[in-house]
Amino acid sequence: MDSSTFDPGSYTTLKLDLDEGILTLTVDRPDALNALSQQVVSELWKAFTAIQDSCTHDAGWPVRGVIVTGGGGKAFVAGADIREMASMDPDSAAEYARSMQGVTLLIEKLPVPVIAAVDGFALGGGCELALACDFIYASESAQFGQPEVNLGLVPGFGGSVRLPQRVGLGPARELIYTARRIDAAEALRLGLANRVLPSREELLGAARDTLQEIAGKAPAAVGLAKQSIAGATGRPTIQGLETEAEAFREAFTTDDMREGTTAFLEKRKAAFTGK
Repeated sequence: MDSSTFDPGSYTTLKLDLDEGILTLTVDRPDALNALSQQVVSELWKAFTAIQDSCTHDAGWPVRGVIVTGGGGKAFVAGADIREMASMDPDSAAEYARSMQGVTLLIEKLPVPVIAAVDGFALGGGCELALACDFIYASESAQFGQPEVNLGLVPGFGGSVRLPQRVGLGPARELIYTARRIDAAEALRLGLANRVLPSREELLGAARDTLQEIAGKAPAAVGLAKQSIAGATGRPTIQGLETEAEAFREAFTTDDMREGTTAFLEKRKAAFTGK
């Protein structure tokens, strides 16, 4: 792994802070409410690819969890960069959409948990970025929505797929067709948000606490659990069960499984290595 992988100087639209295995990734374009320009999308791809490459025993699992948030205090991510999109033709727009879809797929495939810490606006592409994360934690000031139809557009970064998976088909249709914004309390009621915290400070603290709790588990097993859930989502039950059985089998090939079961029988805390 390149020593500059998580060096903040390697990015111009993101801030990265790695502390005790928890990487906080901040989209940092406050003057544009952290809109997803093509440069932001490119740097998100770079950052999450680096995280993916680091998640091995040989690399030492330097990242055990990721918090995605927005800088500036007003927005998580307010959406796509409308100024850039206004000059795109249909083909370049499709390429832009596929690039950000690629980022969301990469987040879903990471073997470590990712929490979207939403403070302020998470609209359009911002809501879609949050939807790709394992958990969504929100401050009381958070607002969510898919407002694309107000612009003569449709969700392009996964909203029409992941929003129904998260909240159900009926609520997702209503949110997308009406372009209605919802607050944190409504997001929690619908199951879009996992938790709501009073302030940004408490939001980030809660996200960190959850990731530190998960970091104490066997990292390969956490990754396999994430893979199993993703592989089963939206598939017939029999196919989902086969995905789960394969993940269960894979866990039996790890040193951590032997350590975990031995520690349980010996009534001691397991010392997981990620191998």
